[in-house]
Amino acid sequence: MSHQDTAPFDPGLPPSADGDPLSGHPAFLRLAGVSQRVRQADRDHPWVLDTLVVIVVLLVFCVPDLVHDDDGAREHRIAFTQLPLPATVLLQAGLLLPLLWRRRRPATAFGAVMAVFVVQWALGAVLRADVALLIALYSLALHGRLRQLAWACVAMAGGLALVAVRLSAAVSFWDSSFFLFSTATAAVAVGIAVRIRRAQLAGLRERAARLEVERDQRSRLAAASERTRVAREMHDIIGHNLSVIVTLADGGAYAVAASPERGREALTLIGDTGRQALGELRRLLGVLRDQSAHQAPELNPQPGIADIDGLCARIRAAGPEVVYTAGGDLDTLDRGLQLMAYRIAQEALTNTLKHAGPRTRAHLTVAADSARLRVRVEDSGPPGEAPRLRPGAEGHGLAGMRERAALYGGTVTAGPGSDGGWTVVAVLALPQELDTVGGLT
Repeated sequence: MSHQDTAPFDPGLPPSADGDPLSGHPAFLRLAGVSQRVRQADRDHPWVLDTLVVIVVLLVFCVPDLVHDDDGAREHRIAFTQLPLPATVLLQAGLLLPLLWRRRRPATAFGAVMAVFVVQWALGAVLRADVALLIALYSLALHGRLRQLAWACVAMAGGLALVAVRLSAAVSFWDSSFFLFSTATAAVAVGIAVRIRRAQLAGLRERAARLEVERDQRSRLAAASERTRVAREMHDIIGHNLSVIVTLADGGAYAVAASPERGREALTLIGDTGRQALGELRRLLGVLRDQSAHQAPELNPQPGIADIDGLCARIRAAGPEVVYTAGGDLDTLDRGLQLMAYRIAQEALTNTLKHAGPRTRAHLTVAADSARLRVRVEDSGPPGEAPRLRPGAEGHGLAGMRERAALYGGTVTAGPGSDGGWTVVAVLALPQELDTVGGLT
């Protein structure tokens, strides 16, 4: 879309990027602003412009007919009928007054003017106010229906043929017809040209408004997606570490009386876990803040499969017995896929700690083959309890795991096991397999 098309809608726009000196000239911008104000005033008071058109035609074309010199008719070889003043005024009114409806009822206005025009020339009179017929034809081409314009052109041709026959005593029929039909064609052409231009500008305005709406929608979708991503990261960081801290605090409170050393060890682990969570949280918030280059946040690599050993160690420190089994060539996997596997394992072990307690046993398996990466977490559940659906099983944690897995064309299933525990299984497609499962293509 060129700047010339959009400049009239915003007089404050700077010169166009394509170097057009006219679009950025102050006089052009002032003219565009005046045009915009005139259009707004016309929309607010449409009768004012129509009335002004009638007044201008009256002063320029009607008044000279009312004060004409009778001797001027002798200079022509055509004997025009000299109408009395009341008849002249009546015909002029019939030609001009319909112009007040030329935009709201263009076909009706043209028909009324055409009827008066035919009556006038049938009487053998000539009036300068006949210019009203061209104005009515122009308005019909601009505001009316194309089918109505076709019938109006036929009627116009008949009326102009009548005029050409009347003038044939002094001017050749073909010469007068050429002049008259050229004038009518010009009126129609100008009306259609303005109509097309207005339709183009309306289309540009509609397109600009649609693009603005689409831009706002994309911004909102991007913001919602980013909020979801940040919420997922915050849940993984804070939820996991707080679960470990709460479990360590509960265990340390029971161990203080019987074994002060175990209490001090629990406090030390709580401090380490809290500092780790605080560091991860600061790094996450540092990335979200708009900081200058001199205040760039400290960034660390995202965790991967190699960090799962440390994750299991933190969970063991809180009490559960965790067995970790790895299979396949895991170190060569994509870093994003490794992060997904780590976060899923983290969330599943955190849920095990939260719901099964510190005396449960968990078995974590991460295995990769040529097409899939599987993450499986099984726990034995709270000692002595039957298998059951855990409260909040369909909460944010499981939803976050499923969202992460969906990014890699994978799935996550979770449910109670046969031995009273809980099982979470995530299957992720390897990058070379994503085209066939529709993950990232």
